[in-house]
Amino acid sequence: MGRIMGLLGLVIALAIGAYLWTHSAQDAATAAGGAGSPKMAIDVTGVKNDLLAFGSAEKQNFALQGKYLSLDALRAAGTVIPADHRGPYTYSADVSDTSFRITATYSGEEIKGAPKTLSISETMEIQTN
Repeated sequence: MGRIMGLLGLVIALAIGAYLWTHSAQDAATAAGGAGSPKMAIDVTGVKNDLLAFGSAEKQNFALQGKYLSLDALRAAGTVIPADHRGPYTYSADVSDTSFRITATYSGEEIKGAPKTLSISETMEIQTN
């Protein structure tokens, strides 16, 4: 009788552990990019890194020249920045001498949890919509 209760307790503990493990894995994928699929989480993380690279390049240029430049002008000046797209996201920039906003716009198939736009401005905060 004692062995059966011990075995039953072990099975219950394993079931609870498996549930918690799968639930935390789903939460981690969602937290990584707000997307339901691992590929989308990877794309969103890459887009966030690209936006930070764009923002950093803009800030460095502002420190040197006192103004922000378009993405094409940054490339023409020899600044190494990411390409104009990553996966289903395309980058665009709204730039003036004293401010910038670089936006990544999603144009792929409808995926639950995929952010439609991500953007960064001179505050260096990534905003998601």
